[in-house]
Amino acid sequence: MKKSATPKKVPVTERALSQRIRRKLQQEHRTLRTARDDGPKHLGRYYVVDIHQHQIVDDHVDLEKMGRELKVLAEWEEVSK
Repeated sequence: MKKSATPKKVPVTERALSQRIRRKLQQEHRTLRTARDDGPKHLGRYYVVDIHQHQIVDDHVDLEKMGRELKVLAEWEEVSK
């Protein structure tokens, strides 16, 4: 048996990753929101809101990038569509 050069990554759904991110952001009094299909397009699909100030603090969020920055997505995991 020959081992492949690159190990397979474990798939994580967008929903599971967004839940991980929400739990992490909750500690900082922020939350991840998903824009509706008929909502404003200038925010992107995902955006972050400060719960106390009721303000958008980040828009056009890349889930995989944010997951890695917050350390809720491990190196061996990847986002599956």
